[in-house]
Amino acid sequence: MTPRAWCWAIGLTLGIAGLLATPQVDDRLASDPSRIPRLMHTCLITDNVNRLVQFYEPILRVKAQRSGEDYVEFRTAAGVLAVFSAPAQERYIPGSAVAAGNKSAILEFEVADVDAEFVRLQSLVKTWVKPPTTQPWGTRSLYFRDPDGNLIDFYAPRTARR
Repeated sequence: MTPRAWCWAIGLTLGIAGLLATPQVDDRLASDPSRIPRLMHTCLITDNVNRLVQFYEPILRVKAQRSGEDYVEFRTAAGVLAVFSAPAQERYIPGSAVAAGNKSAILEFEVADVDAEFVRLQSLVKTWVKPPTTQPWGTRSLYFRDPDGNLIDFYAPRTARR
């Protein structure tokens, strides 16, 4: 694996939350952190909001906060996972999104114990991608898909219990 590929893989697995905790910024912005964009929400567009609510509530152990029938939020320690209906998205920004069409992003959630989560999720997850595995860079991950096909990584840093 090339050094560039290693950097990409390590950054991807450690997730956005870790990157946001120690931003590398232009020196001109270092004196004013309020000018650095903060990733706060990730929004999934779906044809079936209720199906994703039923999936994510037990997966994340977080109750969805509804704002009507078209939008829900799952507030996590690092940010918000939002779910928005495709018909509503089409009304607001026509042609901007396709429900359940993502094959280029991974939703990554840090957990305390990947192996315990794997056992807990057996009755909840229908599509497994990769069982608990220790990655070459030291983190432990398991990969699965939500009902719309979005890829999810539950990972633990190398210092977490296995």
